Amino acid sequence: MNYYLTKTIESNFQEVVKDITKFLKEENIEIITNIRVETMLKERLDIDYKKYLILGTCDPIFTIRALQSEDKIGTLLPCNVSIIDQGEGKIEVAITNASVVMRDINNPALQLIATEMTEKFKRVLNKL
Repeated sequence: MNYYLTKTIESNFQEVVKDITKFLKEENIEIITNIRVETMLKERLDIDYKKYLILGTCDPIFTIRALQSEDKIGTLLPCNVSIIDQGEGKIEVAITNASVVMRDINNPALQLIATEMTEKFKRVLNKL
């Protein structure tokens, strides 16, 4: 099982960003960070790179539940959503598979939370 969930669609990069933002909000998932990888690489290393956006996301209710069950879980948060321009009109969305990422942590409460988050992320991808 992969550490990410993914879906590739034919679309416009900005449209996918707009849609993903909307679909995350519908699942009560907030965007707390926004990293434009291509801009960062250009500014810091003078490297041209494809459009690649990383959205750091969290559901506040799930976040507090996770922190209450495992206070070091912040090392694995937030869950990231990557939007990647793969060329030729193909845009890939890859999202953290929380169930897999949290699998090795021996905490049943945390595994339940991770499973619920994974289901939310699957619903987001299915809306694309």
